[in-house]
Amino acid sequence: MLAWALWDWGSAAYHAVILTFVFSVYLTDTVGDGSPAAGAALGYAMGAAGLVIALLAPVIGQRADASGRRKLSTAVWTACTIATMAGLFAVRDDPGYLWPGLVLLALGSVVAELAQVSYNAMLAQVSTRATIGRVSGFGWAMGYVGGIVLLLVVYYGFVAGGGPTGGLAGVPREDGLNVRVVALVAAGWFLVFALPLLLRVPEAPAADRPARLGVVGAYRALAADLAALYRADRHTVYFLGASALFRDGLAAIFTVGSVLAVGVYGIGAGDVLLFGVAANVVAAAGAVAGGRLEDRVGPKRVIVGSLLGMIAAAAVLLVVSGPLMFWVFGLALVLFVGPAQSSSRTFLARLAPPGREGQLFGLYATTGRAVSFLAPSLFGLFVSLFGAQRAGIVGVVLVLVAGLLALWPVRPPSPIGEGAATR
Repeated sequence: MLAWALWDWGSAAYHAVILTFVFSVYLTDTVGDGSPAAGAALGYAMGAAGLVIALLAPVIGQRADASGRRKLSTAVWTACTIATMAGLFAVRDDPGYLWPGLVLLALGSVVAELAQVSYNAMLAQVSTRATIGRVSGFGWAMGYVGGIVLLLVVYYGFVAGGGPTGGLAGVPREDGLNVRVVALVAAGWFLVFALPLLLRVPEAPAADRPARLGVVGAYRALAADLAALYRADRHTVYFLGASALFRDGLAAIFTVGSVLAVGVYGIGAGDVLLFGVAANVVAAAGAVAGGRLEDRVGPKRVIVGSLLGMIAAAAVLLVVSGPLMFWVFGLALVLFVGPAQSSSRTFLARLAPPGREGQLFGLYATTGRAVSFLAPSLFGLFVSLFGAQRAGIVGVVLVLVAGLLALWPVRPPSPIGEGAATR
């Protein structure tokens, strides 16, 4: 279990450092000179990445199931992610490097998500039906804690301070060198902590593997499987749709959180990284607590409670002001993000037929990406309509509410010890 969870710890190097808090900001605000065109370009690049993931994830999951090589698939896509991260070192502080940097960032998003598909499918190999909730929660918590540690290393080692050099390492800021070095550090971090999974976790047993198909055959099988899944257990399809909505809201919380912190609540730009550290601590604690609670009450109740908690905290943020209020209610909001994410993964893992986990998690990734534009678009729409960034919170809340309403009628998996989901 620990070897498996260390991959989550290592993958925080991409998600927390490269994509969320450091390198995407460097590309738009420094390389792109903070222009609206640079921000739009980032949106186009990530939108294209989402489309590619939506197209490829089911095929990748099916092929990993068929070959019985989920670990190998995880290893290949992890190596590709690390390569794109290291490649970002070449992105200098010059507008001519904006699009090369965005292409690398988008490509990294694609291969990181494909690695996650195979990695999630391995959850059933490192847990039992009785422990799957706590194992998943432990993995999510490891990811958050890994993000905490690496963000602190990056902030104090390469970013803090206002002189010509960044952080304790004293790397020159000229030409963005201190941030470019962060990309190399993050790549090395992911490599080191991915190795235990590759060395210690065995491949899935050879029994009951589906036949391996080509790309066209995989999509034909996908269409047939969706139809069969709907006929046999339509609530699994309903869950995929509901989770696509509320997971888009969860992702938007982190995507727009730093924008709101600085633009609405008056938190300094340098302190955003420190808030990110605190947010990861709180979310990790929530993931662990939620995982233990889930093994007693089931994943649906944990997800519903988490969504209600997030909606309530976001509603308060609509009417309060100042850094202190953002710290208090912003952290209250992210407390519920961890258990919602973890229990969503185990909800699906409890439903997945043996030997088909990879394909189902491919669908999970695909449906999640299918509406990935929704919360960011509604955020922007409400900001434009009301002329205030604070109003964008309403757009994110609407997506969370829609996900909650869609989840409400979905039947949960069967109680622990029964062989199939409740129909």
